[in-house]
Amino acid sequence: MDLKRIRNSSLHTKIMSAEEACNFIEDGMTIGMSGFTRAGEAKEVPRALAEKAKVSPLKINLITGASLGNDLDKLLTEAGALARRMPFQVDNTLRKAINKGEVMFIDQHLSETVESMRNNQLDKPDVAIIEAVAITEEGHIVPTTSIGNSASFAMFADKVIVEINMLHSDKLEGMHDIYIPEARPNRTPVPILNVDDRVGAQAIAIDPSKIVGIVFTNKSDSFSTVSDPDEETDQIAKHLVKFFEKEVEEKRLPENLGPLQAGIGNIANAVMMGLLDSKFTGLSMYSEVLQDSTFDLIDAGKLDFASGCSIILSERVNAQVFDNLDKYRDKLVLRPQEMSNLPEIVRRLGIIAINTALEFDIYGNVNSTHVCGTKMMNGIGGSGDFARNANISVFVTKSIAKGGAISSVVPMVSHVDHCEHDVDILVTDQGLADLRGLAPRERAVQVINNCVHEDYREALLDYFERACERGGHTPHLLEEAFSWHTRLESEGSMKKA
Repeated sequence: MDLKRIRNSSLHTKIMSAEEACNFIEDGMTIGMSGFTRAGEAKEVPRALAEKAKVSPLKINLITGASLGNDLDKLLTEAGALARRMPFQVDNTLRKAINKGEVMFIDQHLSETVESMRNNQLDKPDVAIIEAVAITEEGHIVPTTSIGNSASFAMFADKVIVEINMLHSDKLEGMHDIYIPEARPNRTPVPILNVDDRVGAQAIAIDPSKIVGIVFTNKSDSFSTVSDPDEETDQIAKHLVKFFEKEVEEKRLPENLGPLQAGIGNIANAVMMGLLDSKFTGLSMYSEVLQDSTFDLIDAGKLDFASGCSIILSERVNAQVFDNLDKYRDKLVLRPQEMSNLPEIVRRLGIIAINTALEFDIYGNVNSTHVCGTKMMNGIGGSGDFARNANISVFVTKSIAKGGAISSVVPMVSHVDHCEHDVDILVTDQGLADLRGLAPRERAVQVINNCVHEDYREALLDYFERACERGGHTPHLLEEAFSWHTRLESEGSMKKA
């Protein structure tokens, strides 16, 4: 415990244990919790709440920025403490409960959550639980490795519990840019004109009298689970770099490409790593999550500045970054997720959005959330915020999955998250399909010829040709459109026996 981290001395009397802080949380409450992609979540109070729920059953509606680390979703699910959860998750135990209908999950564009609260379309939190690196003299909260929805949660909530994480360096203070938009309908434009603009405050400004409890912790964020690039992701990156080179050559993109956004996960991170071997320099990012590739690109002198909402790193990169924060401070800024994902800014800056698909179909519709159309994987996250508003919207995926039992390119996607109108470029390890300016039948030819694995290409071409014989602007054989998915569920593979 270090009282220097609480610079408003009137709050020293609010220090308590996590178990004591849980007494402010009651059955049926809506709880807003910090955390975005396993970074910056409160750690002690949620764990204590799970233990409390085992003894005195209660259920809460939990709203975060995105996914939580340290198995917190797992612990809360196993304790039966979750009635509703939004807007994103990655935990396997929670995922199973969602798909069984035991926890009601609301999948939502990440830019919209606090906007919906502001407009009274969602309940505001009764209690906000926010991880912090410090509390200022004014009683304002300095976040740690993510901002997510923390600022608005703390402002909206009746009561605020702060977790001071002593494991995080106090050098994180000053890296945040907390800007809250004005209320509609008279909102002025958000004054972010460049990736590195700082237009807000360095801490979350609230009335300190709302802080009812302060808990100290020394627990780290969970490490990112991203793996090293493999042969398939290397190929995806090469196809995309070649595309970028052509765009620059034909004067459709500037030499530094313009701001980049990359979704969370192995494939998007690996694709960004592919830029290490490219000729591009002077790069910038305006994204949600700053991953390993962000810092590898900075270290290589390729990336000049990165704006994000959270920092989530593998064990390999974590110490490299957080033990040397002075090296990166002038190259980074962390913003609330409604700013990192704001469509207004995405369109203004001309961002190239690179996100991951579970599957896409021959016309360019993308499914990024549901397995076989019914089983939730993680959620849409921020991909929709960027895809519809990007200068160029790119979706990437490996052409096959599960050892070849699944084709990531199908006749018709089993669930649509991003319709064909929001998708410009599709890339797999097989190749790249540029769908801009093409009619549906022309798009299908590009997708089949360039993106489909050889084990499925002939079957998909046969489907398309027979559909064209039947006719239509977007030809389909409705009786066969989902046959690949039904075959997978009944036989364990999309391939015909």
